[in-house]
Amino acid sequence: MDVLAGSIDVRDLLSAPDLDDPSTPLSAPDLRLLIDRLHLRSVHIQRAALQYALSHRRDLAAALSRSSRAAASSASAASALSAALSALSSHPSLDAEIRSLARDILSAREELAERREALGVVAAVSALHARLRAAREGIRAGRVVEAAEAVRDLKCCLSSVCEEGGGSGGSEGEPAVFGFLRKEWTDCFDELQAVLVKIVDNSVKFEPEKGRVIVSSKPAGGEGIGVELDVALRALGVVDVLDYGMAKIADLMIKHVMVPAISNSSVAVSIEVLNQEAVEKPEAILNVVPSLESQDYQDGSALYSRLIEIIKFIRKFICLENRSFVRCFAKLTWSRISNLIITHFLSKAVPDVASKLIDFEDIIRCTIEFETKLKDMMFISTDAKEEKLSQFVHDVEVHFASRKRSEILAKARNILVQYDYPDRPITEECLMQVSSAVGYSSEYVADLLFQPEKCYISKSATQLMKLVHETLKDACLSSTRVAKEFYQAARDALLLYKAVVPVKLGKQLDSVSQVAINVYNDFLYLSQEILGLAFEYRADFPSGLQKDAVFVDMGPTFYQMAEDILQKQIQLVINSLKEAIDSADGFENTHQSQQYEAAKFSVEQVIFILEKVHIMWEPYMPASTYKRSMRITLDYVFSRITKDMLLLDDMAAEETLQLQRLIHLMLENLSSLFESFIAKVDGKDKVLNHMLWAQLDEMLPSLRKFRKLADLFDMPLKSITEAWESGELIHCGFTSNEVVNFIKAVFTDSPLRKECLGRIGSTSASA
Repeated sequence: MDVLAGSIDVRDLLSAPDLDDPSTPLSAPDLRLLIDRLHLRSVHIQRAALQYALSHRRDLAAALSRSSRAAASSASAASALSAALSALSSHPSLDAEIRSLARDILSAREELAERREALGVVAAVSALHARLRAAREGIRAGRVVEAAEAVRDLKCCLSSVCEEGGGSGGSEGEPAVFGFLRKEWTDCFDELQAVLVKIVDNSVKFEPEKGRVIVSSKPAGGEGIGVELDVALRALGVVDVLDYGMAKIADLMIKHVMVPAISNSSVAVSIEVLNQEAVEKPEAILNVVPSLESQDYQDGSALYSRLIEIIKFIRKFICLENRSFVRCFAKLTWSRISNLIITHFLSKAVPDVASKLIDFEDIIRCTIEFETKLKDMMFISTDAKEEKLSQFVHDVEVHFASRKRSEILAKARNILVQYDYPDRPITEECLMQVSSAVGYSSEYVADLLFQPEKCYISKSATQLMKLVHETLKDACLSSTRVAKEFYQAARDALLLYKAVVPVKLGKQLDSVSQVAINVYNDFLYLSQEILGLAFEYRADFPSGLQKDAVFVDMGPTFYQMAEDILQKQIQLVINSLKEAIDSADGFENTHQSQQYEAAKFSVEQVIFILEKVHIMWEPYMPASTYKRSMRITLDYVFSRITKDMLLLDDMAAEETLQLQRLIHLMLENLSSLFESFIAKVDGKDKVLNHMLWAQLDEMLPSLRKFRKLADLFDMPLKSITEAWESGELIHCGFTSNEVVNFIKAVFTDSPLRKECLGRIGSTSASA
């Protein structure tokens, strides 16, 4: 049909060369020629079409037949559709009936599918239940391995069935049958486990009173009769509870066999095979009984040989040479066995002195050989984590240092628990001996490292520092690992003082006491000694420790503890002084006999407290600390009394004399205390002279003001004014308001008083 393909171009049928131009008109001859050629072409096409139809007659006939049938079907469908439309139009509810019928059919199909699915689940559940029942029957019949395999497989099947049935492992709303199945499986598993454990327990009997362990390949009676030990163990392995089944035996083996075999060197181990003919599954007895011959462990070879015999017995008669059984038993016992060996042998064999570390080499060798044999027996793996004994002996230096560290801390604790401090009476001779340290070698006297002074310290502090020095000297002679332990032990021993002593002596530290001053001295002494340790030992430490050895962080802490104790003591004294001064009721109305006696008693109380503190502090404290502490205390006393007296108003002449008398009373009774402030007092100067008072005034400005107040009480008004104008009162610490109030209180109103007050006011303004 190629002749029919494409379109006919009329220009190709003409012979005129200029017909390419569409605007060129055709002549009559051209038209006749065109008609003829078109006729010929038409005839050619008819022939080609007829020939094609003849050659494809069957195909054309089939196509026509299909067309005819399609036309008939179309007509039938049109007729049916017309009938349906006619029926629908004549019955309006028919479409609703059809939809309802379709829904019923769909619902019926869904229900049928659900019932088929439910029937499948029921069949599966029934099959599972039957298998569970068969497994239980197998347990009772002694087919424990097959029963164990069934229980293991049923667990997976049960999970898949529950998932298919819509259950989710015990979720709310799941079918009750799934819970029933799970309970049935659990009961079956528990029954199997109980039977197997009982078989194992009956196969291995312990007689601790006789020191025997009896292993039978078949238990003598009870549930699971006829089941052999290896079968029970294999069944336990199938359900993955082998460790549970062997746990009780492992515990009893540790308690009745390993503990006496390791902790007691006077025991003998022997094995008896009962039925020699049963090569594969023999029965045997392990005897661990006391021996008359005591075997010294020395290098540990005797102990390790004994343990190898016990483990061989376990491997052959309990685990039956099965690798998985051996590894499970080892997993349950090896950690405890190794701990027993370390506790009862290796830790005790750690040398006490560094020179004996070489002798420990034999123990290291025997220990490594012991673990190698256990690896060959498959009792432990080649994993380094299970080489606990080898790791321990290889770290013997650390263990040696750890033991020494524990001993050092124990010594330090004993020293501090038995805290000892000087409590003898303090005499003038003793005081001079401490100050000069000539011919005086008391263990309670110590030189301060960074101060040219001496002080009393406790015997405990002396012993503690001696222990620290010995420890650091040992560190200088040790390897880096050991030296680090010694260094840390020295630090911990010092920190132990800080932790123990303040708690032990808490009551004494909360009151004014000699013990508190002694603890202050200890902390001060230790703070300076600590700062000197690095300078003294760092150069001799092993190179690996030199950069890490630090003591400077501890020194300030101890010094701060000392200062806290001292400040608390000072505050407690000040509180007592405040209470005594308060009893004077502001020194008012001292011209009255009763009030004067009360004020005098108050002053005497203050004097008593100060003298008591003087006696308690001076002999024990470093001189600089004593002066600083007493200066704070006296400054409070003089400032407080001066303030109270200056606040008085409208004083009578007799009252000023009484106040002056009280001031003189205090100054006279504190003369010995004042002398303690002066560096050197000649023996002939029993009474303070003008030069000594000048020194005291410089050290205690409040004393200068206090003494000047006594002078003001009997000075005339003009003299007071002139003293103010000359700056003498200002130098003594008086303010213009204090002077004005004092004048108003002592002197009555008069032109002279007004003049003097004006002069004081003008002087203050110009200043």
